[in-house]
Amino acid sequence: MPELACPICRAASAPAGVKRGHRTRREFALRRCTACGFGFVAEPWTDYAQIYDEAYYEGRGSDPWVDYVYEFEQPARTVRRYEWRGLARAIAHLRPAPAKWLDYGCGNGGLVRHVRGQGRYGIFGYDTGAWADKARALGLPILNDTELTQHEGSFDIVTAVEVIEHCVDPLDVLRSLRRLLKPGGLLFLTTANADTAPRDFPSWYYVSPEIHVSYFTSRSLAHALEQTGFEPFPRGILPGWDDIVRFKILKKLGVKDANAFQRLFPWMPLARLADKRYGLSAHPLGRAI
Repeated sequence: MPELACPICRAASAPAGVKRGHRTRREFALRRCTACGFGFVAEPWTDYAQIYDEAYYEGRGSDPWVDYVYEFEQPARTVRRYEWRGLARAIAHLRPAPAKWLDYGCGNGGLVRHVRGQGRYGIFGYDTGAWADKARALGLPILNDTELTQHEGSFDIVTAVEVIEHCVDPLDVLRSLRRLLKPGGLLFLTTANADTAPRDFPSWYYVSPEIHVSYFTSRSLAHALEQTGFEPFPRGILPGWDDIVRFKILKKLGVKDANAFQRLFPWMPLARLADKRYGLSAHPLGRAI
C-alpha cells in the first residue's frame, strides 16, 4: 500500500495492522500517524445505508453492543439513562442553563428526551435515517439537514457523543460543528483515547473498522480542534463522570436494565480507575473562537 498522509496533521502514516469486519468479514487495513498518533482505516466502508440499517440499531449489525430499540422504548429502564444523566450534569457544570444545546448525531434522541424532560435547556437533536424520523414522530425536536443550516451560529453547546470516530473526514465535521456554535460556545465530544491502545493496534477493543474509522489521541484531537476554529481546553474529571463511566462499564458487561442494586457499587472510585486506564478525561474539549 502506498504511504498515506495523516488526515489530521498531514505527516506520514505507517501500517498499523489489519482487522476483519464483524459483519462483512472483509479485512480492513489500519494506519497510524507517525507524528500525532491518529489512527484511521485506509479504505473505509462507506455504504452508510447498509452500515446503519435496522439491524445496526437493534444490535445485530457491526456494533453488537448497541440496542437503540430498547433504549427508545424503555428510557426509564435502560442503563443508557446513566450516561444521559452524567452528560447533563457535566454540561450544567460547564455551561449553566439557560442555553441553546444541540446533540449532534443524536441517534434515537435519547439525550434530547432526557434533557428536555428537565426543562432547563432549549435542546435540539440532529441525525438522519429512520430512527431520527421515529424520534420526530414522538415529538422530539430533531432537526433535518435544511433545518440545521437555519440554526447556524445560534448554539451555546454542541455535544457529539461517540460520533467523531464514525467520520471519514473528521476535520470537515468539526468545521460544520464550529459553524453551528456562537463564538465562545462549547463543543463537548466523547470518543475513545488511542493513547491507551495496545502496541498491537487491531486488538484494541475500540477498533471496529466497519463503523469506527477515526481513532484520536489527545494530541491529535487538540490539533484537529485548533485547525477547525476551536480553542482546546482540559476536560478533567467532571461532575457526572461517574455516571458516564458507569454506563460504559455496564454496557460492556451486557447489562441492559438499571436497578437499585447498582447503587451499591462505589462508582466514583471505579470511574477514576477506569479513567486512569482508558484516558477518557484526557481528551480536550473545544471552545469556539
